[in-house]
Amino acid sequence: MKTVNLLNVSIDNISITELFEKLDCEGGVVFTPNVDHLIMLQYDRDFYEAYNKSSYRVCDSQILMYASQFLGTPIQEKISGSDLFPAFYTYHKDNEKMKIFLLGAAEGIARKAQEKINQKVGRDIVVEAHSPSFGFENNEEECEKIIDAINKSGATVLAIGVGSPKQEKWLVKYKSKFTHVKIFLAIGATIDFEAGCKARAPKWMSEVGIEWTYRLLNEPRRLWKRYLLEALPFLRLILKQKLGFYKMPFDSKPGELEWKGGS
Repeated sequence: MKTVNLLNVSIDNISITELFEKLDCEGGVVFTPNVDHLIMLQYDRDFYEAYNKSSYRVCDSQILMYASQFLGTPIQEKISGSDLFPAFYTYHKDNEKMKIFLLGAAEGIARKAQEKINQKVGRDIVVEAHSPSFGFENNEEECEKIIDAINKSGATVLAIGVGSPKQEKWLVKYKSKFTHVKIFLAIGATIDFEAGCKARAPKWMSEVGIEWTYRLLNEPRRLWKRYLLEALPFLRLILKQKLGFYKMPFDSKPGELEWKGGS
């Protein structure tokens, strides 16, 4: 399978249909890198290690599409988490082996998403849904209860949307404890979209790479730092990669990471 290197991430250059076919045959863990992820991957070693344990990394951002073209290695298709998940359950609407557990969002929202998805599909493809408490990832007892509930549900697919890097780290940490789940999807805010609690940006904004502005205007207090501050180094780092000056951050000791101290 062909990949495209953006900074310290190898992104699978794959269509969504090819991804589904591979997941059907082999299962796996799917992450959806975007600009925010690539910046965190310059300084968060645990996130970086979690990424290296994923099976598939598909492009979540039109900005990354532009960056890949700038580097001369274009990615063929953008597959954002919010597009991936509805395409996945629609693709498998008649496949009785696909049983989804939704994990994430605020209390009651995952249940609402479950109801709406099942109505659209025409069967109970989402077999169970749960919204964990804030900070659940630090509570081992709660994590064990969640794992037990997922195993008892008979789900073969786990779709988790609790935000990055939390969801990716949690999946990798507990992946081996699931008895029936073969496909793991890290889907971010998608559960909120499916429940109808948050509106997605118009399609044209996504296609030209400015969906982030729509989300920022709708959630300025939560997202201003991510979009207006933390992503500022991205263009500089891509330019460094183009010129051959980019350095893998984890070749350095912790605390000496290139994106913070490099010029």
